[in-house]
Amino acid sequence: MQIPEPPAPVGLIAGGGRLPALVAAGLRAQGRPVVGVGLAGQYDPDLPGLCDKFQPVGLLRLGQWSRVLRRMGARHAIMVGAVDKARIMHDPFRIFRRVPDVRTAVVWYKRLRHDRRSPALLSAIAEDLAQTGVTLIDSTMPIQDQLAHEGVMTRRAPSVDIHADIEFGWPILMASVRLGVGQAIAVREKDVIAVEASEGTAAMIERAGSLCRRGGWTLLKGSGPDHDRRADVPTIGPDTIRALAEAGAACRAVEVGNVIILDKTDTLQLADDLGVTVVGVPAQPEQK
Repeated sequence: MQIPEPPAPVGLIAGGGRLPALVAAGLRAQGRPVVGVGLAGQYDPDLPGLCDKFQPVGLLRLGQWSRVLRRMGARHAIMVGAVDKARIMHDPFRIFRRVPDVRTAVVWYKRLRHDRRSPALLSAIAEDLAQTGVTLIDSTMPIQDQLAHEGVMTRRAPSVDIHADIEFGWPILMASVRLGVGQAIAVREKDVIAVEASEGTAAMIERAGSLCRRGGWTLLKGSGPDHDRRADVPTIGPDTIRALAEAGAACRAVEVGNVIILDKTDTLQLADDLGVTVVGVPAQPEQK
């Protein structure tokens, strides 16, 4: 996909969390103007100050997203950030704020009634935006320095037993990813103790810790070589490291180039401080 050269603006469709701010900073470091649309009630309040232009948009307003981005001059956009479903459900005005526009309703009826998985949702959004003249691009393009790299990334190296758990669990993780089951598994002594499903990584970490009270387990996370990086790239940050330490995990093994480490230097330092090893593993490790 051809990405426009600076100074063509790049749109930023922003949900919550730290990632949209990192993407905005990365784009600006490349000399690209950033025009942001923030999903109402979701984006970080500091984000508008990192964008050259910014406007809040409705969560279920695809038509509004594309109109605002095109008016700001963006023909390419990056979509990142979380959507807090709990915040939506407890919003007393949600019935008014979350009414979908016509484009969203049509996309839902034609594409998502029978398949609501994340890849289907991303594909439907990307195709609809493209029809209006806005192309979604690789969300990691401006933050290559935040991606997991190969090898031990912390000062602490994994033990022989943890190495064995990674070698045992990695093919299982890749199979799980290909089947669309989940992006993470927990392993202890070559035994799979938890598999991530719709509950998300944080809940899965808590569950793995309750199932393996001895600790010393390893969390493996990835997305597979064919993952669509226009959105939903697996991400870890300080909160993840703290949760792993609290749950007794000894190691976090992540896929090289397909997992984002938020504020990478600080997060890896925190992992060292809390005694959690972080290792980058290729999607298809070399056979010994």
